[in-house]
Formats: sequence, structure tokens, C-alpha cells
Amino acid sequence: MNSLDYRNQIETDVLAAMGRPGLKYLAAMGFCALLVLGLLACWGYQIFTGLGVAGITHPVGWGVYITNFVFWVGIAHSGTLISAVLYLFRQPFRSSFNRAAEAMTVVSLLVAGLFPLIHLGRVWNFYYLFPYPNQRLLWVNFKSPLIWDVFAVSTYLTVSCIFFYVGLLPDLAIVRRRATGFTQKVFNILSLGWQGTLRQWKHYNKLYLFLAAFATPLVASVHSIVSWDFAVSIVPGWHTTIFAPYFVAGAIFSGIGMVLTLMIPLRKALKLEQYITLDHFDSICKILLFTSLIIGFTYAFEFALAFYSGHKSEISQYLYRATGHYWPFYAIMVFCNGIFPLVLFKKSLRRNLKFLFVLSIFVNIGMWFERFVIIVASLAKEYQPYSWGTYTPSWVEMGITAGSFGLFFLVYLAFIKALPVLSMTELKEPHQ
Repeated sequence: MNSLDYRNQIETDVLAAMGRPGLKYLAAMGFCALLVLGLLACWGYQIFTGLGVAGITHPVGWGVYITNFVFWVGIAHSGTLISAVLYLFRQPFRSSFNRAAEAMTVVSLLVAGLFPLIHLGRVWNFYYLFPYPNQRLLWVNFKSPLIWDVFAVSTYLTVSCIFFYVGLLPDLAIVRRRATGFTQKVFNILSLGWQGTLRQWKHYNKLYLFLAAFATPLVASVHSIVSWDFAVSIVPGWHTTIFAPYFVAGAIFSGIGMVLTLMIPLRKALKLEQYITLDHFDSICKILLFTSLIIGFTYAFEFALAFYSGHKSEISQYLYRATGHYWPFYAIMVFCNGIFPLVLFKKSLRRNLKFLFVLSIFVNIGMWFERFVIIVASLAKEYQPYSWGTYTPSWVEMGITAGSFGLFFLVYLAFIKALPVLSMTELKEPHQ
């Protein structure tokens, strides 16, 4: 097959994924839609009845809602980071994962943005979180971590959407060229008049390089801000300087796990084995292994910092995590994030897709429990014994949590049929 035929074949194969949906796809969409309806029902019940239907109480004022927020923000941060950093280092396997990772970022941020609103209780007052001119001369409390999250997430969402859309432009023009009727008119508007001229490509490459260079430090700074939600407090287990790099490494780790969860079944379902090869999975699993080593080191280093400080409350807190009420969750966290991924040192397992899919599920579970242990265990046992207590999520919180996963996969499944799941222009670049 000559170069021209191969480029045409890439377009045909990638655009075939945007064809008429099958029964399995519709069944998956239906199941996710049911979970989303469950989320809306639980949230509506909470709004009507009050925040008391959730399990959060004194002393645990942050529970599953904030756990979900940090989890989804972590998933989101890895998407753009994978795409931007690998682009800056010109890694060839990037073209197999960048589009899926960038879409994952946008969808995850939209889901994450729901949870501060759900946690507010009085969601109709959400606009109080934004600094806006008003007759009562009220101003937001810039010392509140909730305000930091609003600015951090909104800024990151804006940059991620621009980065995602700019990367789509050449592919949107290809879809426009192959589409007909109303679909062609839609993609004609979305492609912004892209013609693929030398002048357009020159400006495009400069802009994309700038956005990649801008997004890379932004990812680290934004998730550092999320970690400061905890680190600026004096709560034992939170007040530590290791949280910023700890959270950034955790975000990359969990995001790569979610990329594997998404791309392994999609590769087979969309018949893209030719473009997402075992070598590509081998390469991205090395990043997963590297971040797992960082996280495992951090778990041990946290104990070292606590005992080195000599602070009784800090020492008591870390012993409580490992031996107290939430020790099963701590054990799951350590196993899924720090021990199980070490098997990736074996090359054959890095190329075994069934095993990688199972591992990615364990990674997602482990990272969710990591956020749960950090938040809940620290609040459950602070300084004074009279204020200690335990927390159990309610069925409302569990329903909303399950619905958030349904919303994520529902929107992501819609993306698969609406836009090219792989970057056709980058796949064709080596064959120009």
C-alpha cells in the first residue's frame, strides 16, 4: 500500500467509529443514562429534604462528595498532561492516546464541577462562589479553599477545552470533507474554515506548541492548589508540604489508569488495533509504573515525616489510618496503588491487554480510596478524643457517586460518535 492509500485508509478506519451505533453501544448508553437519572433523583431528594440525608456530620464535614471531587479532578489533570508533555518530548505513541486523554480531561472536569455544588446543600446560591458586582457590596472570601478550587478548575477547564479544540481543527476539516448534508454544514462551522494551507499549518504548529507548553505547568499548579485545600489546614495528616507533588503524581497515575480503562475496550470495539498497538500500551505502562513508584515512596515517606516530627497527633493519625476504623480502605489503597502495579516490571504483562484492563480497574479503585482515606480518616481523628467520630456514607451519597460515573461514561460515549477518537493528522504525519 502506497503512502496516499495508507493515509486514506487511516481516515476511513477512524471515521468508521463515528458511524451508526450498534445495539451494544445503545445498551451501554442506556445503562449510563439510568445511572445519571439516579444521580438526579438522589440530588433532587437531597435538595428537597436537606443535606442531612448525607452521612456527613461532626467531626467529618467532608465525605464522599469531596472525595469524588478530588478523584475526578485528578482524572482530569492527567489527560492534558499526557497529551502536552508527550507532545513536547515528541513521543510517537502519543497519537494513540492524546485525543482520548484530552476528551477525558474535559468530561472529568465537568463531572468534578458538580460536587462542590452538591456539597453546598443550598445549590441555588452557587453564584456566591464567584466575585461579582452586587448591591450589598459582598465579596468572596479569598482565604477559602472552596474559592481557590473555583478559580483553579475554571481556569484549567478553559485551557483544556482550547487545547482540545485546537488539536481537533485539522480532523474536523477531514470530517467536513467526507460528510454530507446537515452534518457537513455543522463541521464546516466547527472547522473554522481550515484549508490545510502552509500558512495555516505554520500558525497552527506555533499555537499548539504554545498551548502544550502552557498547559504542562498549569496542570501541576492546579492540582497543587487542590492539595492546598488540605495542606493549609492544621488537621493531622493534612498539614504537610509533601501534598503538592503527592497529588500531582497521584493525578497522573489515576489518569493513566482511566485512559487504559477507556482505550483497551474501545480499541477492540472500534477495530483500531492497527493504530493502537501493544508497543504503545507498553510505553504508557512504563509511565504508570514510574508514577506508582512515586506514590509507593510517598506512602512510606508520610509515616517517616510523622514520626520524625515527633508530633503526637500526627503519629496517632498515621497509625489510625493503618490500624483504625478505616484500615481496610488503607490496605486497598496501598495494594492497588503501590504494590499491584509493580508487576509491570515484567514486559509480557505490559503487553497483556486483559491483565492491563483489570489492573486499570484496580488503579481507579485504589485512587478513589486514597482520597477517601486522606479526607475522612484525618477528620475522624483530630486532636481531642472527645471530638473523634466515624463516618458512613448514606445511600444518597452512594447513588450520586454511581451517577457521576454514569455521567462520565455517558458523555464519553457521546464523544466517540460525535468526534474522531484518534488524531488522523498525527497518524498520517509519518507517512507524508
